[in-house]
Amino acid sequence: MWFDTWSDVLRVLLVGPASYLTVVLVLRASGKRTLAKLNAFDLVVTVALGSTLATIFLSKDVSWVEGAVALVVLAVLQMLVAALTSRVPFARQVVTAGPTLLLHDGLLLEDALRAARLTGAEVRQAVRGSGVGDLSTVAAVVLESDGSLSVVEQAQAGDRSALVDVPTPG
Repeated sequence: MWFDTWSDVLRVLLVGPASYLTVVLVLRASGKRTLAKLNAFDLVVTVALGSTLATIFLSKDVSWVEGAVALVVLAVLQMLVAALTSRVPFARQVVTAGPTLLLHDGLLLEDALRAARLTGAEVRQAVRGSGVGDLSTVAAVVLESDGSLSVVEQAQAGDRSALVDVPTPG
């Protein structure tokens, strides 16, 4: 449909800015972690916030107050889960995936690649993207809990303390 009623347009013009201001205030109050891309749970919260905002904007069935409460509930739940996972190791294991070593000392780990449903080409692309042209100069490529690939060069690996929480094969 191209047009329903002027009252629908007026509702969007009035509720839209109020909803936008509400989501900005909720995000500011809940802290930076609410929009962080740290793991799958954080991504779900970010998508849910956007979906809720769109619903408040466009659905006549959802009042601004109901939408505002939904935004606050999402932010509070995210804060509670973040607090729990930062204090209880088991909770972190349940909510987030751990890092996975995909390349170790220049060698691709085929079993890890299969388990992560990635290819050697994708790992090589990440290595190239980091400005490295020789896999033998790479100490590690890690699939992080947020889905990104981290490349650690041999020259920058140091004592490898940054890899202490990444399980190694063998």
